[in-house]
Amino acid sequence: MGVGEIATGLPAVFLDRDGTLIRTWVVDGVPRPVASVEELEILPGVSAAVKTLRQAGFMLVLVTNQPDVARGTLKRQTLEEIHAHLRHELPLDEVMCCFHDDVDACRCRKPQAGMLLDAAERLDIRLQSSFMVGDRWRDVEAGKRAGCTTILLREPYSGDSVRADFEVADLVEAAEIILRCRREQAREDLRR
Repeated sequence: MGVGEIATGLPAVFLDRDGTLIRTWVVDGVPRPVASVEELEILPGVSAAVKTLRQAGFMLVLVTNQPDVARGTLKRQTLEEIHAHLRHELPLDEVMCCFHDDVDACRCRKPQAGMLLDAAERLDIRLQSSFMVGDRWRDVEAGKRAGCTTILLREPYSGDSVRADFEVADLVEAAEIILRCRREQAREDLRR
């Protein structure tokens, strides 16, 4: 943004799916996504945390890599049923999904920022006022590339070298940090 430009757009919280909103199953140290609606389990505190963020004026955008579709181990229809269930249970504004695998080298697969950038353009989101929350290095890197504040939900599989702006145990703590940052920014804006 250039000197004298007015910041437009709404702030958003970009949310990873597995390990952030819903339980992920770890097999031999590798996180695995749910394979059906019946396996889906929203993590404790998530519903209240996202409702609080929504009430605070944040758009909520789910951004998730789901390469099992490209690999042929999950049907797209099943994935869409899982996401429909999540949209019914949580106040999500948008669900963005990359169906590709790493070999596809697409711009939407995290750690690329394509999903966040596309959502920002389509939904009028101000990335500099937004947050990316996830449990893996790919989430943090995508958030950094998009210009968001990053919050890592630290897990054994997160990646040792990943450095987010904040590290927390769960989405409840992440929501507290987001709201605190929002209050601090509002106070700073008043001083100007």
